[in-house]
Amino acid sequence: MKPKHILISGASIAGPVLGWWLAKYGWQVTIVEQAPGVRTGGYAVDFRGTVLQVLEKMDLLNEIKKYETRTEKVILVNKYNKKISHFPDGFTSGELEIMRGDLVKVLYDKTKENVNYIFDDSIATLNEDRNGVQVTFKHHPPAYYDLVVGADGLHSKVRSLAFGHERRFSSFLGVYIAIFTVPNFANVGMDGYYYSEPGKRVGIFGAKGGKEAKASFYFTSSPFYYDRKDIGKQKAIIRQVFDHTPWHVPQLLDFMDQSADFYFDAVSQIKMDHWSKGRIALIGDAAHCPSPLSGMGTSAAVIGAYILAGELMQQDDHQTAFVNYEAEMRGFAERCQGMADGVDWFVPNTRIKHWMSQQMWKVLPYTPWKNMMIEMPTKVAKSIEMKVYDDVPADVWCRQNQERHAYQKQRD
Repeated sequence: MKPKHILISGASIAGPVLGWWLAKYGWQVTIVEQAPGVRTGGYAVDFRGTVLQVLEKMDLLNEIKKYETRTEKVILVNKYNKKISHFPDGFTSGELEIMRGDLVKVLYDKTKENVNYIFDDSIATLNEDRNGVQVTFKHHPPAYYDLVVGADGLHSKVRSLAFGHERRFSSFLGVYIAIFTVPNFANVGMDGYYYSEPGKRVGIFGAKGGKEAKASFYFTSSPFYYDRKDIGKQKAIIRQVFDHTPWHVPQLLDFMDQSADFYFDAVSQIKMDHWSKGRIALIGDAAHCPSPLSGMGTSAAVIGAYILAGELMQQDDHQTAFVNYEAEMRGFAERCQGMADGVDWFVPNTRIKHWMSQQMWKVLPYTPWKNMMIEMPTKVAKSIEMKVYDDVPADVWCRQNQERHAYQKQRD
């Protein structure tokens, strides 16, 4: 009996984690990614709580620790770079922190031998019948799969094709964000610095052991249209909004023009009644994006992929597996989204709110609330137990791998 063949859209985090587990369980896995290769840019992401057990079960913890980065103090300054307040290590770094691009590379290296990757392509159409899903691609020839999973992020193509337009599920939080790499010209080491004005916040965080830094720009706005493929115009938006802003902003804007990993997007969440439809399912940000302000997106992506793979391995039919996956994951996903509440305190958009926010940050390090703000993300991160799925016996795993490779060779 031929191994089940699944197509996963998205080669960032959730997709490769799901692919690794399903390949381990004997599935034939293909991952399609619209980028020409592994995406190496991005900001720091952190892990805490239950997700560490999943990474350990994947034998990834030690590998990730080789690339560990850790923000030390988080310092709030005024336009003269004078300290207003600061917070200790752990305020933003979780238990384990790694640059997003490094994590993606680790996951790709972990899966490339047992997962078929298709880069520089994307899904064009999905046509489901009682036995599978006929998929057409932008460049590659059509193919037929038992299941399709969208792990393709906030702007998921799979979600739009199978469930409807993004505007039905996207909840805009009133903030836009830009992130890119810069030289560590401000000598911040591995500390993080924030400067803010009403409706604006700019950050510089040390990276790669202080050899470089990540710049972040946040601003409040009503929703507006922009071309997600036109990086030049996105940079022009940031330059227009932050023109004449003091502190290190002029230097950051100059470095932005040369940046090769510029990222810009609306800060939004995805809220859906169901994450599956027929033979098509969603995981990670495609299903329940909590937004970068939550700090929980990466953990939710890894845990969700682990659960979906386990349910597909244990259940006789995909419908039951999808229902069980959502039942296990939904409450945790909603708690992760709740971590983004309070955006007004992070990027207050009026003078009075900004003043109140500054006063709060000044006194917070000297109050018990400081510990609560550090402990709350950990509490949410531990609020889901890692469901234990029966491991595939070694002899079965070897046989399934042989069958999978033989099937792949026959298809090729």
